[in-house]
Amino acid sequence: MNVFRLVGDLSHLLAIIILLLKIWKTRSCAGVSGKSQILFSLVFITRYLDLFTNFISVYNSVMKIIYLLTSLGTVYLMYFKFKATYDSNHDTFRIEFLVVPVGGLSFLVNHDFTPLEILWTFSIYLESVAILPQLFMISKTGEAETITSHYLFALGSYRALYIINWVYRYYTEGFFDLIAIVAGCVQTILYCDFFYLYITKVLKGKQLKLPA
Repeated sequence: MNVFRLVGDLSHLLAIIILLLKIWKTRSCAGVSGKSQILFSLVFITRYLDLFTNFISVYNSVMKIIYLLTSLGTVYLMYFKFKATYDSNHDTFRIEFLVVPVGGLSFLVNHDFTPLEILWTFSIYLESVAILPQLFMISKTGEAETITSHYLFALGSYRALYIINWVYRYYTEGFFDLIAIVAGCVQTILYCDFFYLYITKVLKGKQLKLPA
């Protein structure tokens, strides 16, 4: 554990809290991609299958449980409790175009050809592209609510901080995980345009709207 990973985890947790509060307080999931939330749930389910068999620390176990419960809870709120507010007309990204290639890649490129390791690798690859349905939805509507923008910025910051964490660990521990690093870089690159719009518009009090 180091400060970059800790702040990254807190940024990830903040993103989840922002999203859940937005949905609960407004009683609406408008502007949020349910398909991205399904992918994130799949990420955590496949990554944390070792929750009860591989104990690392209390912190690690607690965070795993939080990510699992909140991701599944978000899907429940969107597809059941507040289903009437879900904008399925704009959430049209074909997630099978992500899941199938990622599944195939996890079989071909992994650290160890075992079920748990393949599923862990699948979760790493899938997380790197899980935000695409949300970004695609924003591109279709042409705008995003300010609170949704805050959620996306916190989520993107989490992975950017993890890249710094990996650099730090390489120089201090000699730790190097090529799969996680490449996937993390891909994920961060996908956020670059959004980061620019967030800094130039949202932080200046304007709504995030895509150029016409």
